[in-house]
Amino acid sequence: MRIAYLECFSGMSGDMFLGALVDAGVAPQTLEATVAALNVGARLEISRVVRSGISAAKVDVWVDGEKDLPREEYWQQRRRRHGHEHTHDSHHEHEHQHSHAHAGEISRAATTTRDKHEHFHGRGLTEIRQIISAAAISQNAKKTAISIFETLGRAEGKIHNTSIDGVHFHEVGAVDALVDIVCAAVGAEALGVEEIVCSPLNVGGGMVECAHGTFPVPAPATVELLANAPVYSSGIQAELVTPTGAAIVKTLAARFGAFPEMKIDRSGYGAGSRDFPGHPNVLRLTIGERVSKALAANTASEMITVLEANIDDLNPQVFGYVMDRLFNEGALDAFGVPVQMKKNRPGMLLTVLCKPEDASKLTQLIFTETTTLGVRRREENRRTLARRWENVETQWGAVRIKIASMNGTITNYAPEYEDCRRIATEHHVPLKTVMQEAARAYSNAGRDRQLAQPHKP
Repeated sequence: MRIAYLECFSGMSGDMFLGALVDAGVAPQTLEATVAALNVGARLEISRVVRSGISAAKVDVWVDGEKDLPREEYWQQRRRRHGHEHTHDSHHEHEHQHSHAHAGEISRAATTTRDKHEHFHGRGLTEIRQIISAAAISQNAKKTAISIFETLGRAEGKIHNTSIDGVHFHEVGAVDALVDIVCAAVGAEALGVEEIVCSPLNVGGGMVECAHGTFPVPAPATVELLANAPVYSSGIQAELVTPTGAAIVKTLAARFGAFPEMKIDRSGYGAGSRDFPGHPNVLRLTIGERVSKALAANTASEMITVLEANIDDLNPQVFGYVMDRLFNEGALDAFGVPVQMKKNRPGMLLTVLCKPEDASKLTQLIFTETTTLGVRRREENRRTLARRWENVETQWGAVRIKIASMNGTITNYAPEYEDCRRIATEHHVPLKTVMQEAARAYSNAGRDRQLAQPHKP
């Protein structure tokens, strides 16, 4: 299994991710062709720089002949140019323009050009979708790029108390951010990995200037985007994770954790704009093959959290409700086992399996919805067989089949219960009949595929 690991010891931004992609082997021409396909008057400048002794790739976006600037530098220049008073024009900007690196501000490079146009109103999600959909890139990359924008839009909508449809992507809809996000989607696809894992993120510290004033680091949009992700601050007084970077990693990373067990193939470093003394301001991307004893058996390994609680005074009707809530909130699995508790009272052992980033949320749910006074927590390694879905046609409609395999050989398959239940209800057919028919259809389809293969002498 080919995987990639993002080490965000100096944060994460769109340009750092693009630099890491290029340094790790993604062809610069791939990203340059992507920018050209967007047809928004932008180009890339790719160079090599040194950050605290580490050579890294630096990717800058040029829009209409002007170079993108780091957000804080841009706003310092703009305030020196226009002063701190809120004239009518600056108030209009405050309300209607955004920045690439921080949702809520106008793009630095694009803003300089947009100064010529006093009434720039940004882009809505519909226009962004249209631009991406019209670009000559793969459908998968289009889907990923739009998903990143939607993730960012939901965060912005929550902060500004509006729906995603009511958000104008003034900052992230600017040309330089559009380039960062779409190139990130194309570049991630070009890596050819099955999974991207991300380290805990160093968010930085201090205060940062933006269109709406001075805010603490991490900025509001970044905080919202990194909910349930592991973050920390090393004490550097600067914004290290931008909202654009947070949205990219939130969408692309399958999980967060320590450096995975892998056989390293290559690595790359993407440089940030600033050079901190004694601290390499780079993002490292490492690519390789997952290595474990279970690799030969084609199984996947992941860290999960196990939550347990003993409950002996809860209404059984409430227990069923709690199970539904746990699954709706992201539990991987949940079950109850009858146990004999102290004073010979019958009770239930509630066990919940979940992703580590969901553990706190689900623990709170257990405390809120049950009568338990304590929840035990431990981390365990889980190995799973490779799984995929296929559709089969029955006389009542399509049913999904879950297929498990090991070393390329199918070890088990089963019809999806919810599909069979829906068909049984709609057509007034016994559930067991629908499940048997779906399994038979899949088995027959497999036999037909074998017969269709050319005979090998």
